[in-house]
Amino acid sequence: MLPLWAASITLIAAASHNFTFAIQQARTMDRHITPSFQIPPATMIIFTTLTMLVSLALYDRVFVPLARRYTGRRSGITYFQRMGAGFAVSVLGVMAGAFVETKRRRVASEHGLLDSPTAVVPISVFWLVPQYALHGMSDALSTVGHMEFLYDQSPESMRSSAAALFWVAGSLGNYLGTVLVTVVQSASRGVWLQDNINRGRLDYYYWLVTFLLVLNLVYYIVCFHFYTLKTFEVDAGDEVQRHHDDSGGERQAEPCHSQAGASGNGVRTVCDGEKHMI
Repeated sequence: MLPLWAASITLIAAASHNFTFAIQQARTMDRHITPSFQIPPATMIIFTTLTMLVSLALYDRVFVPLARRYTGRRSGITYFQRMGAGFAVSVLGVMAGAFVETKRRRVASEHGLLDSPTAVVPISVFWLVPQYALHGMSDALSTVGHMEFLYDQSPESMRSSAAALFWVAGSLGNYLGTVLVTVVQSASRGVWLQDNINRGRLDYYYWLVTFLLVLNLVYYIVCFHFYTLKTFEVDAGDEVQRHHDDSGGERQAEPCHSQAGASGNGVRTVCDGEKHMI
């Protein structure tokens, strides 16, 4: 279980950049909604939250009923598939950030603003919406799937601890993001990540994170391939339906009745040919 749990750490590290570098990008872009009003850079994170809420609603109300018709599962798809989809979407989110940064830096160069870090680059801040939205969609898929995985696959006596692992992964992910920035800053000798974002190469950094997320997705798939599912009780409704389907719908349920035990000290309840001591 722990190797699959660890796969989410890199995902959280990538998403943490929406609170740092993406805000730094937004500060240099045109944030005007009207000629007299512009939005603060940090409020761009609202697009992640809104997308996550909308994605959760569409997933439960639209996707699950459609997927249930093809898979026969009450949940539509497994939480493993949901987590994998979240990892894949996160790759697209960081790629979108790389493309937008390349465009933003090109516009700054065309207008001679490379040496003016406080100047407003004439490009709309809403170019950042796709990367924020994709990270919100990734959260809706991977976060919920991750919590379901930890709860279902952990031992009965450790479910509280397994839930705590979810928040531990969040902490480690943010620390990993900080470590990654420190390593890149040292390896690039301060060229990629600068105070003057127009002279830096933030797009290179985004491509590096994209590559790490692809490796993380491959790692997750390999771990899932060798993972052995924990056995757990099947939902009673699904079990009855399965027996009904196996018998072609012809077998009728036998009424329940009570029988005295052979020793006279117990009563057996007989339902559908099965005996249970009570």
